[in-house]
Amino acid sequence: MPMENASVSGFGEVLLFIIGGALFVLATLFVSRLIRPNRPNAEKLATYESGEEPIGTAWTQFNMRFYIVALIFLLFEVEIVFLFPWSTVFANKEFIAETNGSWGWFALTEMLVFILVLALGLAYAWVNGHLDWAKPEPAPTEVNSPVPAELYEKVNEKYAGKRAGTSNA
Repeated sequence: MPMENASVSGFGEVLLFIIGGALFVLATLFVSRLIRPNRPNAEKLATYESGEEPIGTAWTQFNMRFYIVALIFLLFEVEIVFLFPWSTVFANKEFIAETNGSWGWFALTEMLVFILVLALGLAYAWVNGHLDWAKPEPAPTEVNSPVPAELYEKVNEKYAGKRAGTSNA
């Protein structure tokens, strides 16, 4: 049975582009791994924490103020997203003239109420101290382990020596 129409469907084209894109990414990563220099040292292997030397373990509690600041930022970003289309429609003098000016006053009142509600939320967060920032002093967690602390220190010293390029063994 001869195939008269041997074209690829729309889904087949999308699949071919996905496969081609994945192959391109994999080939690029493979070539970059082959040609990049590999010179690890103690500074490159150290943990990076916002430009500061890490203090204590990584298992400290996360400061919830990051979450609150992110929520307040998101709140005001959404406000901008709502204000931009409103301002473009509110600036349309022809549309306001068609409604005898009632649309303009309604839109202005609506946005003032919207901004007032957001300002009250910001004032509430400010008064309750959610915007105050104090750097916490992390305290390491005490762990009761049957393994003596000296063994942990020996393993850490041995690992630190290997990371620096010298072996203590």
